[in-house]
Amino acid sequence: MTGAGTNHSLTPITGGPQVILVEPQMGENIGMAARAMANFGLSDMRIVNPRDGWPNERAVITAANAAHVLERATVYPDLLSAVADLNAVYATTARERGQMKRVLGADEAVTQIHGRIQGAEKVGILFGRERTGLDNDEVALADAIITFPVDPANASLNLAQAVLLVGYEWFKQAHGQLPFNPEERSPPAKREAVVSFFTWLEDELDTCGFFPAPEKKPAMIRNLRDILLRLSMTEQDVKTLRGATSILRRGPVPPVKKDDPLTKGE
Repeated sequence: MTGAGTNHSLTPITGGPQVILVEPQMGENIGMAARAMANFGLSDMRIVNPRDGWPNERAVITAANAAHVLERATVYPDLLSAVADLNAVYATTARERGQMKRVLGADEAVTQIHGRIQGAEKVGILFGRERTGLDNDEVALADAIITFPVDPANASLNLAQAVLLVGYEWFKQAHGQLPFNPEERSPPAKREAVVSFFTWLEDELDTCGFFPAPEKKPAMIRNLRDILLRLSMTEQDVKTLRGATSILRRGPVPPVKKDDPLTKGE
């Protein structure tokens, strides 16, 4: 998706866990992480000892529609101060650390985090440096590890990708609904309308000689109905199919000539 789907008249969704970037190296990556947060309704960013200082112009440039995330971001000199007020901390990593910690997928972890936040707890998720990730001592501060199912030969995610994966699971858990669902535009067709369409279509096909022999007709009708029933048709589907097949039965409509007396005066 691109920015074409963004409605700038709406107020951004805010809240969620604290997204803690530990010693990020490039402003561009901070900006892209902020953009990923804004995509999924996360608004609280904490930055631990950023290499290129803060504020950072490159972060603003790459943040796109996430200025509100950067504006409220807070900077800490070290990780201990960044997590001091939190009730729970989760650490993202692609490597097995040899620590006796629970290892969770992002979906399971976010289910826990959502429950904790609903219980008025403050929760943070740690994301490590672009090149080396979190070190073992930083992971040791966490209650549990979040990891992702990835190809072991290419297990490293960049900072914004990791934030986006967690953000996606957060938005599903906390907000859930899709922005639009075309299937909701028309209610499911009642069986009476579906059977009426079947009967009409079968009569039309019979008139056109579709059924080659009387003894084959029942099986062909059942197969045809099975095909159409797999569509789980809506009311609009039935109307559209009936209209389309009616036009085919009538054949092409001849073009209206310009000198046709019926069109004069128009």
